[in-house]
Amino acid sequence: VEQEIVGEVDEIEIDPAGGFRVAIRYPVAVTALDPAQLLNVLFGNASLQEDVFLIDVEPPPSLMEALGGPRFGIAGIREASGARGRPLTCAALKPMGSSPDALGDLCETFARAGIDVIKDDHGLADHPFCSFEERVRACARGIERASRETGGRSLYAPNLIGTPAVLARQLAVAEEGGAGAVLVAPLVVGLPAFWELTRRSSLPVLAHPALAGGPRIAPAVLLGILFRLYGADAVVFPHAGGRFPLTAEICRELGDRMRRPWGSIRTTLPMPAGGMSVERTRELIAFYGIDAMLLVGGSLYEAGDGIETRTRAFVKRVHDEGRRKAS
Repeated sequence: VEQEIVGEVDEIEIDPAGGFRVAIRYPVAVTALDPAQLLNVLFGNASLQEDVFLIDVEPPPSLMEALGGPRFGIAGIREASGARGRPLTCAALKPMGSSPDALGDLCETFARAGIDVIKDDHGLADHPFCSFEERVRACARGIERASRETGGRSLYAPNLIGTPAVLARQLAVAEEGGAGAVLVAPLVVGLPAFWELTRRSSLPVLAHPALAGGPRIAPAVLLGILFRLYGADAVVFPHAGGRFPLTAEICRELGDRMRRPWGSIRTTLPMPAGGMSVERTRELIAFYGIDAMLLVGGSLYEAGDGIETRTRAFVKRVHDEGRRKAS
């Protein structure tokens, strides 16, 4: 047991910020190569100690192979959207309370303006006033209308939320109803359920960070390592200087963790968001490069009836700056 089961302390060092940094090595067998048991081993009872933080994880190749990571990754999202050689653009459908037809019309507007990925706001669910199935079909029709007019290609990503059984049903509706991707909040539905969904999905899976501010797990570990390991093809996170308190240093590390070479694991597309404005486009591309998807929400809606013109301006900025960055 001591040799094959119990974790081994590899290193203890003083943390300049206070406290200690302790590296612990566990035999991979204790994880059972299982997405739930891995979390239990990494930060189960330790999470109950309020002064203990999980700041890094180095899974062995056998665990990486078992969990698999993204099935599409950056290359797959680019292939699905037709966006190459530049950052991708993303807009969010809102507000809650809108009818399926209203959101479908908005989807058409964004698609006509050239947005690559149009996602549900993460607050949208299977509401009595806006059912999931009706919303998926209305938004797919909206994108189809825009595509016939412009010849462009946009992906609609509905928000899947519920129990594992509900997630499976919603995924089937999305796949059959014309969605081009799906959005899921891994910590809301549960990371193991999220992992299982990514294994089943025939569509790219975008991960939303809802609830990620609660656990004492470093953002780069939770969003950049675990979300990627559990199959997120793209990850939404708040960029520095927006509505949430992530620093530029953390955001840079997030982008690095998602895109660095990592054995057999495909890369994950960073989606900086959280109160970003159209005017920050150049800054964001300079920060993340062309392998990113820029998510702008409220900054587009501020234009009111001029939302399509405002969205076209955002798309043009991204295309122009992306070409300049790539040249």
